[in-house]
Amino acid sequence: MGALFATAVVIFAVAWLVPFQASAGGSAATCGSGTHGSPGYAYAGFQSVRTSSGVRATVTPLRAASVSAGHAAAWIGLGGPGQGPNGETMWVQTGVTALPRTPTMIYAEITRPGRDPVFIPLLENVQIGESHRLAVLEMNRRPGVWRIWLDGAPVTKPIVLPGSHRRWEPIVTAESWNGGVATCNEFGFRFEQVGVAGSLGGSWRMFTPGYTFNDRGYVVRQLRPVPGNARVLASDSIAPYAFEAASA
Repeated sequence: MGALFATAVVIFAVAWLVPFQASAGGSAATCGSGTHGSPGYAYAGFQSVRTSSGVRATVTPLRAASVSAGHAAAWIGLGGPGQGPNGETMWVQTGVTALPRTPTMIYAEITRPGRDPVFIPLLENVQIGESHRLAVLEMNRRPGVWRIWLDGAPVTKPIVLPGSHRRWEPIVTAESWNGGVATCNEFGFRFEQVGVAGSLGGSWRMFTPGYTFNDRGYVVRQLRPVPGNARVLASDSIAPYAFEAASA
């Protein structure tokens, strides 16, 4: 993530996950010092087992986030630092985020090679229990060109990321950044109907995780569908196309 409104540019810089890369140091708090990014970041979610042309999920904030510093977010996306074909930093993501004293919102963020991240507010004042369908998808017949979708409609112009076709494993995760202080942000998010695109423009398939992010202070609860709107914890044998990520 980049900036939130004109007044939040500085405090809302976000580091993308770099799987299996250890971070340097951490805070004195019991959370916010995970092992999959920059110091002060922690994650609870999944990375896909295979590369894809897109990722989607229905995301719901389950309770009001308690963010004293930094931010809390639930996002889906592809790419990352050094993940371009020649080591360029590029990514595209969308999600739900909360900042101190700021209403929860839906955003998009785009990082093109050699440029700073661009943050785009999409929908403000997202309420607790309010679900939205999010997707990042490579365009039909246009490999390496992406769009972000919200509730079934495209909400960005075409995003050209050279060399990105079939390069990245999608990530679906909650995230906390402690703002550089010893604090634990609290949140709860549900991800449902998580899927990956089998081809340009769609052909959605069930998401299969290849790696779990479960940093200290946060938990991931895998879910499976049951009759009605209820959810129960999944057994290890059930593909986790739905899950909850929350502070412990």
